[in-house]
Amino acid sequence: MFKGSNVALITPFKDNELDEENYIKLINFHIENGTNGLVPAGTTGESPTLNHNEHQKVIEICIKESAGKIPVIAGTGSNSTEEAVSLTKHAEKAGANGVLVVTPYYNKPTQEGLYQHYKAINDNTNLPIIIYNIPSRCVIDMSVDTMAKLFELKNIAGVKDATGDLNRLDQTIQKLGNEFIQLTGEDGLAFEFNKRGGVGIISVTANIAPKLCSQMQMLSKSKNNEDLKKAEEIDRNLQPLHKALFIESNPAPVKYAAKVLGLCSDEIRLPLVNIQKKTEAQVDKALSIAKLVN
Repeated sequence: MFKGSNVALITPFKDNELDEENYIKLINFHIENGTNGLVPAGTTGESPTLNHNEHQKVIEICIKESAGKIPVIAGTGSNSTEEAVSLTKHAEKAGANGVLVVTPYYNKPTQEGLYQHYKAINDNTNLPIIIYNIPSRCVIDMSVDTMAKLFELKNIAGVKDATGDLNRLDQTIQKLGNEFIQLTGEDGLAFEFNKRGGVGIISVTANIAPKLCSQMQMLSKSKNNEDLKKAEEIDRNLQPLHKALFIESNPAPVKYAAKVLGLCSDEIRLPLVNIQKKTEAQVDKALSIAKLVN
């Protein structure tokens, strides 16, 4: 169910409130441009600064607007197990197809603590759970052995791997097999990740280049050499954009790019701030290379 180009949806704001009008437009923009799945209320959606009502609302709107056309993987992670369980229960009730659960940040649990955290969520839902492993932001790194132990549970379905280590992909396939869904969280590695056995991505860049990201994903899994060459060409043209969108903390750069493309404002919540002028220039250049602007 979960493969190809899944977008880590930004949350548009207007005067520090959820901009529902542009959020709905964004959802339909993705459906119309070939995005394979929607991921609302993740960290790219500024989940740390969404209050509980907003968090639930962005998930509910996404499910309602997508109307079953493409899967919705709701972001329901927290460094409080009780809160993660509560958010997951809400997402299931709202009609999500799966949940994305980030490893608990700041607390620094042991591998056993990680196992018990995900087991508690597993035991309170029937939805497929995608583990989000991102050591650069959460400090902790879930081991392949812990993932293998979790995969024995009924609802643990896969991982969003943001370690940046392609060898981890190989190790996970070797230990858990191909049934364990492996999505990368690193746009710059998406092509190589799929070549080595991954099945897709949860992408930041897809927010502004959904058609190109979707095409690259589809072509990269082809057995036809011409298709693979086309995938590689798209990937090459998107690489400057992948880099530019992480010059400053995500999602500030991608929100600026969304503003340039007329998708929504670049308003962002503290403690994040709008990007600097020199970063704007680099994002503008990358948008031009990708032929998203003239």
